Amino acid sequence: MSHIVYHFYEIQFKEHPPLKPFDLPIVITKFYQHVLALAFAVKEINEDPQILPNVTFGFHIYDSYYNPRMTYRTTLDLLFKSQEFYPNYQCDSKKTLMAIIGGLGSDTSSYIDEIVGFFKIPQLTYGSLGEEKFQTSKQSSFYFMVPKENHQYVGIIQLLHHFSWTWIGIFAVDNNHGEYFLQKMEPLLSQNGICSSFIQRLPQLINLADYKDLYHQISSISINLMNSKVNALLVYGESLAIMTLRGVTFLADSENKKTALLGKMWIMTAQIDFALSGIQITWDLQMFHGAISFTVHSRAVAGFKEFLQTIKPYSVYRDEFLHNVWEQSFDCSFPKPELHEIHSRKCNGEMKLEDLPGPVFEMEMTGQSYSIYNAVYAVAHALQALLILRFTKKNTMMDKKLDLPDLQSWQRVRVGKIDPHAPKGKKLFIDEERIVWHPAFNQVLPISLCNDHCSPGNWKKGTEEKQFCCYDCVPCPEGKITNQNDMEDCFECAEDHYPNKEKNKCILKLVAFLTFEENLGIGLASTALCFFFLTSWVLGTFIKHRDTPIVKANNRSLTYSLLVSLLLCFLSSFFFLSQPSKVTCFLRQSMFGITFSVAISSVLAKTITVVVAFMATKPGSQMRKWVGERLAFGTILSCSLFQICICTLWLSISPPFPELDMQSESQEIILQCNEGSALFFYCVLGYMGILAIASFIVAFLARTLPDSFNEAKFITFSMLAFCSVWVSFFPAYLSTKGRAMVAVEIFSILSSSAALLGCIFLPKCYIIVLQPQLNHRKQLIKQN
Repeated sequence: MSHIVYHFYEIQFKEHPPLKPFDLPIVITKFYQHVLALAFAVKEINEDPQILPNVTFGFHIYDSYYNPRMTYRTTLDLLFKSQEFYPNYQCDSKKTLMAIIGGLGSDTSSYIDEIVGFFKIPQLTYGSLGEEKFQTSKQSSFYFMVPKENHQYVGIIQLLHHFSWTWIGIFAVDNNHGEYFLQKMEPLLSQNGICSSFIQRLPQLINLADYKDLYHQISSISINLMNSKVNALLVYGESLAIMTLRGVTFLADSENKKTALLGKMWIMTAQIDFALSGIQITWDLQMFHGAISFTVHSRAVAGFKEFLQTIKPYSVYRDEFLHNVWEQSFDCSFPKPELHEIHSRKCNGEMKLEDLPGPVFEMEMTGQSYSIYNAVYAVAHALQALLILRFTKKNTMMDKKLDLPDLQSWQRVRVGKIDPHAPKGKKLFIDEERIVWHPAFNQVLPISLCNDHCSPGNWKKGTEEKQFCCYDCVPCPEGKITNQNDMEDCFECAEDHYPNKEKNKCILKLVAFLTFEENLGIGLASTALCFFFLTSWVLGTFIKHRDTPIVKANNRSLTYSLLVSLLLCFLSSFFFLSQPSKVTCFLRQSMFGITFSVAISSVLAKTITVVVAFMATKPGSQMRKWVGERLAFGTILSCSLFQICICTLWLSISPPFPELDMQSESQEIILQCNEGSALFFYCVLGYMGILAIASFIVAFLARTLPDSFNEAKFITFSMLAFCSVWVSFFPAYLSTKGRAMVAVEIFSILSSSAALLGCIFLPKCYIIVLQPQLNHRKQLIKQN
């Protein structure tokens, strides 16, 4: 019987001429359309020969006065009163009560049902009811023209999520239905990440007599309305909730100064109507501009607007509400014989309902009127089925042409709907282009949050003292980012990205390695070339002066072997400065290890030659047979061959290879060589260390031998410098990463090679180039 779809309507207000105040009304003008919808439906049915032929529909309308006692009394009057009231008796009555269309308020319908339920008289209610009413009605003659109220709860949650309103205020009518709404709604809000800043009970009617309670209500509501962080307000109440809210704000701000500036986003449930009556007609509803209201499904009914246009103050209809409505709406009066003539504007036929603003009267059929209209037809079809003993599904409304009237100065603009039977993800539909926000928001989507958004680069840190919707915005720690608002935690970038300074974006790391182009690479390469050319010059000088005593001393061949190996040592540093590849990674450590082993072996051979030569000078010495180049080259070959074997095993078992180091540098990917087996790498370095120590010990012991050409002292200093460099190399190498590690090794290669070159050869070059007169055998013997 009922449509399951709820629609969203946005309430948009425009300025209209103010009306003058007058006394409180008997009937609220806005709800007068409900009466006319009932009358229009009955008129259509009685004029339609296909529905209930020869049967005339009639109706009575009673007012509950929002009073339970009056509701019970009028219900009994409807059932039993003819000439006089006798409960449970109807005398001389020709009228048959077929059904009751209950009140707009759920309480009113409940009171009626308590009486008519005994007599199995069906009641069709057009007010929204909670789940508990639906459950109890299954065993009674209670019928509903609207969907379950619980469908609205889902719609409210989805609406709040759609606009990201997570910090809201709640106004709920102060009765059992309001409590039931809060019991159902609060867990749903919490489960969906929405918090309520406050929950304010609204009185069903303002009691002006109780000043103390009224003052407390006004103060409490005013404080909550002025809460600057709560821009979304959810209102659950009866049809007069807007009148109550507007009345309270008027009492708190009678000059409308603060209220006019009040920018809030109102969300209203379907029972609420935007109605003003009595003295409130002079007030505006701008504080509710942009409100989103649920309403039950409705459609335009052909002929209804024209029917409303025919309503005149002196029409022939027996309508006892009409005069009261006219006097309220147009501030006029009808002549009354029992009263003296009063000097005021008289009501006349030129006054039309369509001239009234929306909060006073609407010309377009509302959802509540449409439910009443359907209820009348439901009764008519049920009665027809009873009379002709068959059920018909004919609905005369479906074939009628829709009449869409022009929008008035006060609009009920449909902006969306909630359909529980729609597929998942499509239950909520919002047409944001049709929404006109309150002017206070400057046509920008309102924000209703406990905190301002945590911008990217920060994360939400909850506190125990506050609700989970309230939090502190904490900057992300180093190495982590957030790239959206209100993220629960920071996250790390991918390995090939790094956080920017603001920690809200990941930037792609650039691949980097130590090259000739950068300052450090240029410095190291220039140093290596300088020492290479210096060594070449020394070698050339020694070759040029090969027949001089200082060159011939200590075996020229060993000198040439040492200088050539030093040249290769300086050149090996360029393997470390080039882009790591399979070839360069494969060769650079082995080439460095072998050339240095040759160089140190040459130094060791030089020291051994000095010792053997001295020992051979003793009478009867057996060491004379070892004097010569055979011992020297045997030393170089044997020592170097052992290092070659280590490097061959290394390259065969676990050779170095290029790799990308993602972790060492925060903003770069280091392209480097992985040494493959660290054991072999340290074996190569360790073996060079053993050769250097051996050379140092032998040279140190031979430094005082009485030999005119003894260079053991120079070798001692060179080995001391060499060992110092490589001892300091290990902690420096292990404590650095990436390009710095490569730079440390290159520096150690250059400095240790330079130490050998400087300590052993520069003193001799000084004599050869600058003091040639000293380069004679006699002079050297004399100096010694």
